[in-house]
Amino acid sequence: MSSPTGRPNVLFIMTDQMKAGASHLYGNTFCQTPSLERLAADGVRFEHAYTPHPLCVPARVALWTGRYPHATGARRNETLMPAGERHAFEVWNELGYRCGLIGKNHCFEADADLALFDVWCELSHRGLHGTRPTRGMEWPVPLDAISRSHAVKDRITPQQSPRFSYATTDFPLEEYSTGLITEQTVRFLESHRTSRCDTPFSLWVSFPDPHEPYEAPHRYADMFAHDRITLPPWEDRWEDAPERNRVLHAIMGMEEDDPNDVAGVLSVYYGNVRFIDDGVGRILDALERFGLRESTIVVFCSDHGDFAGEHAMMVKGGVFYDALTRVPLLVSWPGTLPANVVEPSMVNLVDLVPTLFTLQGIEIPRAMQGRPLPGVTDAVPRDDAFSEYGAGGPAFAMEHLGRLPNPWGRRALIESLQWREAEGRRKMVRTRQWKYVHDPMGDRDELYDLRSDPWELRNRAGAPELAPVESEMRRRLADWMIATEDATPVELPPVRSEAHES
Repeated sequence: MSSPTGRPNVLFIMTDQMKAGASHLYGNTFCQTPSLERLAADGVRFEHAYTPHPLCVPARVALWTGRYPHATGARRNETLMPAGERHAFEVWNELGYRCGLIGKNHCFEADADLALFDVWCELSHRGLHGTRPTRGMEWPVPLDAISRSHAVKDRITPQQSPRFSYATTDFPLEEYSTGLITEQTVRFLESHRTSRCDTPFSLWVSFPDPHEPYEAPHRYADMFAHDRITLPPWEDRWEDAPERNRVLHAIMGMEEDDPNDVAGVLSVYYGNVRFIDDGVGRILDALERFGLRESTIVVFCSDHGDFAGEHAMMVKGGVFYDALTRVPLLVSWPGTLPANVVEPSMVNLVDLVPTLFTLQGIEIPRAMQGRPLPGVTDAVPRDDAFSEYGAGGPAFAMEHLGRLPNPWGRRALIESLQWREAEGRRKMVRTRQWKYVHDPMGDRDELYDLRSDPWELRNRAGAPELAPVESEMRRRLADWMIATEDATPVELPPVRSEAHES
């Protein structure tokens, strides 16, 4: 059912902190995601998609503006959508789209931005606490039931380990954030068919999971028995890593934790991935049931990843391992885009809005730095992708960590969080074989050969035999910085005819 404008709808599904390697589509050996496989069969799966910044707010602002964090200034979780930034929902609203958010926001806060949404149903990790009133739709379950089912996350503090905690519970599935957001999305699609099918929509479906606090329904966590989970190899030495990597590992390294607890927290993480996958399946069913599938572009991605056991850690923390920077990305529009295609180009989340605008026939704002994606547009393939972290602040070093009370772990992670978010000005460039990380304020660069070392256990920066590789990767970083540093066009005065003639 197409709109009179001829422009397709957009259904943008985002998870929070789901690494690409959490799905069998990206090589996981024990976590099957059949609904994502179904979506990929109807579209294009991007094998090498990267976040512009492995932290929630900077990644989300960058995605919706199509601009890197160093260009928008949104480089920390405390800097939400900056005033004056042109973003997708502003454009869609001006063109008459019905705009909606169902789920986690962590991006928009200005009244002018919030007013762009016809439907606003905000839900975060701990439920409705501190969120704004709904607009356009009411939640399908009582508010006290939502608060009750999310109360456990409020109480999850380090119990099994100083570094992590987890819980499994038995609330009705429709009361968990994933179940609730799925049901509200189905209701939105049904209402579009019955009352607003003359207007195209752009709906952001934003699941807070599998981000911590780690809680999942028993039935999903039980899919991942301890003997089913395969742990990746862990470093046997950290001496070659930059100090900030070693600091993070000193805070969150779980080599000494009970293996049963490590498996337990991972069962909850992957249980939530399967819960989301089932939700995606229900949403796809609704699109087909309501006759919207062929008039709707569906995007699935995550804002960034989670260690989820890699490098002997959970959560995230300002480093550039693929567990945190590589994300799943699927784009589907049956009947228009290719089906069952794997695109090998190196791409970035900042490319998504320019891609959607291209597919919708909307002019891309000049300030956007992302580019239409190959595989779903006629853009040429590309061979590198970039990410960044830090706002130029001083380093949080081992000596600073030593002043915090022991044992370190989750408490030290939170107490040092804002300092570590701001430290340094590091940048990453990734090709299919190599990853290079540079920080002019850091103590050591990073270089990984992803073909021989896919788990990024051996830092090769400074190796004499790899000097040509390191030089080439530095050149790529420099070219990217030059190309993206000054993106906002400056309005020029009209040319005077006499000046032009002279």
